[in-house]
Amino acid sequence: MNRRQFLQTGSACGLLLLKSRTAFSYQANSAVRLGLLGCGNRGTAVATSFSNSTTAQVVALADIFPDKLALGRTHFDELNSSLGRQPIDSKLLFHGPHAFEQLVAAKDVDLIQISTPPFFHVQHLEAAVAAGKHVYCEKPVGVDVKQTRQALEIAKRVKPTQSVDVGFQCRSAPPIAAIAQKIQAGALGKIAAVSGNYYAPASQEKIHPGASPDEYRLRNWLWYRALSGDILVEQNIHIIDLCNWLLGGHPLKATATGGRNILTHAGDCWDNYQVDFTYPGGVHFSFASTQFGDAGFNAGLALFGAGGSATVPYSGPVQIVGAQPWVWQDSMNTAPGPAKFAANGSFSDNLAFADRDKERTFIESITSGQSHNQIAAGVDTALSCMLGRMAGYQGHEVTWDHLLAHGETYQLGMDLNQLA
Repeated sequence: MNRRQFLQTGSACGLLLLKSRTAFSYQANSAVRLGLLGCGNRGTAVATSFSNSTTAQVVALADIFPDKLALGRTHFDELNSSLGRQPIDSKLLFHGPHAFEQLVAAKDVDLIQISTPPFFHVQHLEAAVAAGKHVYCEKPVGVDVKQTRQALEIAKRVKPTQSVDVGFQCRSAPPIAAIAQKIQAGALGKIAAVSGNYYAPASQEKIHPGASPDEYRLRNWLWYRALSGDILVEQNIHIIDLCNWLLGGHPLKATATGGRNILTHAGDCWDNYQVDFTYPGGVHFSFASTQFGDAGFNAGLALFGAGGSATVPYSGPVQIVGAQPWVWQDSMNTAPGPAKFAANGSFSDNLAFADRDKERTFIESITSGQSHNQIAAGVDTALSCMLGRMAGYQGHEVTWDHLLAHGETYQLGMDLNQLA
C-alpha cells in the first residue's frame, strides 16, 4: 500500500482531509484562532504546521522569556504575511511567569497550544480547560504520578464542546496508521514479543548572556528530571505510546537498567535506558534508548507474532512479513537505520505527514463540533514511561499498582517570579 491508496481507503485515526462542508464553518467562516504558549523550537514548528496545513491562524503568543517571544513574533508575523493574514496584535503578546494566565484569558483566542517544558503541562492544561479553550498539549501529560492524577481530574471538567488533543502525532503518520490497522486486525496472529529503540544525539546547550542559574535550568530544561521527566518520559514516550496503541493496553510491570554514563554537563537525566516491559498475556517489550554523542538517529518498533513479524520504524521499510505479507510502498524508498534527527520534532521519511495529519484531524474536531478528549490516553502512556523510569531508578521490578501507590512527586525548586 502507498499513501494514495491509503487516502482512498481511509484510516482508523480518522485521518485526513477536512470535509468541505465543515472546513470553514467555525465561527461564521472565521479561522480557528490559535494562541501559542511556548515559543521554542517545537512550539514554533507545530504552530507553523497548524498555520500551513489547517484553517488555524496564530493570533497570540506567550513565553516566559522576552527574547523567545520576540523571535516568535518575528517568525509568525512573516508567516502570517505570506499567508495573507494580519500580523499579531501587540495586545496578544505576553511574557513572564504569568503569561499563560494572560493568554488563556484572551477572548480573541479559541485554541491554546501548550509547548512549554513538561513540568508545566498539567498546570497550563488546567488553566486552558478552565477558560473554555480547545487545547493541543504536547506530551507528556505530567512528569510524575501526582501530576497525572491532577490531569485525570482536569479531564473530567472538559466540556462536551471542547476538544483536547495530546501530541502523539506518530499515530497519524500514514504508514504507521496503515500498518496499525493490519496489526490490530490480527495480521500477526498472537503477538509474543516486541522490541523497540530510540537512539538520539545529545541535546545542545542553550546559552543566554547573564542568565541566572534558575534561568539556565529553564532554558536547558531537557537536562533536568523535574522539568522534562527524563528522556524516557519526554522523548522515548513516542515509541512506548506506539507499543501501547498496537497492543491495546499498558504494561503491568517493568524492570530496567541504565544510567548517566557518558554525559558530563549539568543536569541529572540519564543518557541511556534498557527496559523490559511486561504486558497482559505475557507479552514482553524490550526497549532501549540513548541520548548522547552525535552518532545519528534511529527509532522504531518490531513486533513478532505467531503469523509473522512487523517493522514500524521512523525511517526504513514499514512492512509485515509472514502469512499476511504487506508493505507500505513509499517506505521502501527510505533508507533503514540512522536517519536525520529533528530537534523540533518535525521528522521526515515515514513521519513526513505526521504533524500535518494529526493537526488536520484535531482542527476538524473543532470545526465539525465533534469534540474529543485525549487526556486519559495521554496519562496512560505517560504512566507507562514512568513505570520504566521508576524501575531503573529503584533497580528492581516495579508493578503498575506500585507505581500508582508510590505517588512520586517532583519539585520545581525555583520561584518563577524572579523572572517577572
